Amino acid sequence: MSRFLFVVPPLAGHVNPTVAVGAELASRDHDVAWAGHASVLAPLLPHGAEVLPTDRTLTPEGLSAITARAQGLRGAEAFRFLWKEFIVPLGEAMLPEIEAAVERFAPDVLVVDQQAIAGALVARRRGLRWATSATTSSELADPFAIFPMFGTWIADQLRAFQHRVGTPAAEAAQGDLRFSEQLVLAFSTEELVGGGPFPSEWCFAGPAIGMRPVRAEFPWSWLDLKRHHVLITLGTVNAASGSRFLTAAVAAAARLEDRLQAIVVAPDGMLETTAANVLMRPSVPQLELLPHLDAVVCHAGHNTVCEALAHGIPLVVAPIRDDQPIVAQQVVDAGAGVRLKYGRATSDEIVAALVTILETASYRQAALRIQASFRAAGGPSAAADRLESLANYQPEMAAAG
Repeated sequence: MSRFLFVVPPLAGHVNPTVAVGAELASRDHDVAWAGHASVLAPLLPHGAEVLPTDRTLTPEGLSAITARAQGLRGAEAFRFLWKEFIVPLGEAMLPEIEAAVERFAPDVLVVDQQAIAGALVARRRGLRWATSATTSSELADPFAIFPMFGTWIADQLRAFQHRVGTPAAEAAQGDLRFSEQLVLAFSTEELVGGGPFPSEWCFAGPAIGMRPVRAEFPWSWLDLKRHHVLITLGTVNAASGSRFLTAAVAAAARLEDRLQAIVVAPDGMLETTAANVLMRPSVPQLELLPHLDAVVCHAGHNTVCEALAHGIPLVVAPIRDDQPIVAQQVVDAGAGVRLKYGRATSDEIVAALVTILETASYRQAALRIQASFRAAGGPSAAADRLESLANYQPEMAAAG
């Protein structure tokens, strides 16, 4: 029996894959805990899960303020904001609490999200076995090949962070805190990411999709089996600022009333429509709904994309910021979707995109191909296998072999 500590940022999309892997490890009689913000973790983890809280580093109000400031940012501006205003300050704030969590839990292996850089630093300082949790595929295929200055800028930010927290310069220059040299768990597959070849310590486990508490009711009898069903969602973070895009999407769906029904996720009161084929909901039981869908329109958030493709569903992607443009391009390059410009997409363009992916067989076939690659990758079971191997690794035996 081994002890595994997941270190995660206060972002649901980065927590969810670890829940499924943690459950698999627990089923094998390992001790599992999470270090992160209890206010975010509590609704996502199974009842009784052990949490080592870091809530003092960033309150829910503080997270909401950062999210609000990020609204409207695009491209390089959004990229720099993510690192300078969120990832690096979060790393500095979490560092003492992660040190305390490691002292308390005494893990055999740390599993560290790429945006929880304090966990990576603690692992290296203490010489612990550790794995990277890559919950988005955006940085797995050299996203900075076209703009190498971003890669250099991140390296500078990581060195400056380590310098400020007392890491010797020579040590700070070694390795990248976003990638463990021991194990990188990538919750995607090479078929979607593209590129390669990849390092041997990288494990493409596919999406780790587990059971989640169902908190949203849904009128299942509303679904008409004679029409296509489309989910339109911008995720929880972007929904409040997505009025323009969602309005255009609703108008597009209304024009296709004879062909489809659309479920639109938007805050109460944001949108109005008289279209009988459009259902507005503030939230939906997404995992339960996916088997009933024929297409998903979204912001190219990694979790939503992977959950759709895991069900063989093609996508219309309209990326907003951060990793979303890279994930969107991976969908397009894989042939599993159509990309739109979030800030400019018209209802005409959304109509055309929906008709294209619903009536062109190649998009569904590509989505099914990605689905098959996800299944073959092994998901939470494959990730747990690699983590167990890391926990049991004996360097002297490997050298002797």
